Amino acid sequence: MSTIGIFDQKIWNPQVFGRYMETVPRTKLNELLRSGALRPRPEYAAMFPEQSGGNYAVLPITGRIGGDPAKYDGVEDMPVSGLDTYMQGMIVAGFMKGWEEKDFTQSITGNDFMRDIASQVNDYWDDFDQKTIISMLTGVFNMSNSISQPFIDTHVTSHEGHFDETTLNTAAQKASGDNKNIFTLIIMHSYVATNLENGNLMERLKYTDANGIQRDLNLGTLNGRTVLIDDSVPASGGNYTSYLLGNGAINYADAGVKVSNEVWRDPKEKGGLDQLLTRQRKLFSPFGISFTMAAMASKSPALSELEMGINWEVVQNSSRTETIDTKAIPIAKIVTRG
Repeated sequence: MSTIGIFDQKIWNPQVFGRYMETVPRTKLNELLRSGALRPRPEYAAMFPEQSGGNYAVLPITGRIGGDPAKYDGVEDMPVSGLDTYMQGMIVAGFMKGWEEKDFTQSITGNDFMRDIASQVNDYWDDFDQKTIISMLTGVFNMSNSISQPFIDTHVTSHEGHFDETTLNTAAQKASGDNKNIFTLIIMHSYVATNLENGNLMERLKYTDANGIQRDLNLGTLNGRTVLIDDSVPASGGNYTSYLLGNGAINYADAGVKVSNEVWRDPKEKGGLDQLLTRQRKLFSPFGISFTMAAMASKSPALSELEMGINWEVVQNSSRTETIDTKAIPIAKIVTRG
């Protein structure tokens, strides 16, 4: 029997230098990244070098005209008012990660693990981007300031039982009233989706492959909204969070870095090793919600800081006398027992 050994976390067979042929399958779906909830805004990337510190920017949002008219009777003066503007603060989050492998590991296993690492980097950052978005949404719904409380009161729905046939529609109306059709999709945990499927409440979307065989997609519909199924949404203590979103609910931009990827080699350490080093700076900004930088240890927020409600508030006008109409914010949270 061949002796199986382990070196540098790699299983190897010293008698038969078999190559590694399999990689652990991906289990994360990252449905948020592929949904219409993200609105690419490449033009935002140019704002950051021009504003404070290159990591924080303020975006003006044009309001709606309003005010009451007066009688046209030849006596009264015509009332005239201006167009209000709102200011939204946005933060770029920067992160970096590297991986290394020893020359000796390849020598005894016969496998080029640096090649394997390189092939997985994009998937790694996709996973992390979705994690960043979930942290951002967590922070938004952790807001507790008086300015943002009306948004929390209307855009959070807690349902003591399972997600049922009325939960989505009721939550959409609670958040946006007659503007409830602003919500176009919902992302939920597979446990919640499975309960809906078991109750025949959700229909799976299907496609027909090149051989004419009909297959289910990892998408469904409920109350006319697309259902995305992804276990990265919060689930704890029997409570499951689903996010109800509209198209373009989250603005996205790649702010860029000087060097995003590079390879570094040390020929001496441990007999020689290679490192793959990666960096990124990205903006994920929910429409109608400002990042305030109220609690940040450095210029780039950690995920834990994105999750802090103190760092978020509903967008206000330039005089800070009123907020944007929360019915226009296409983000809502639903918490159910399954």
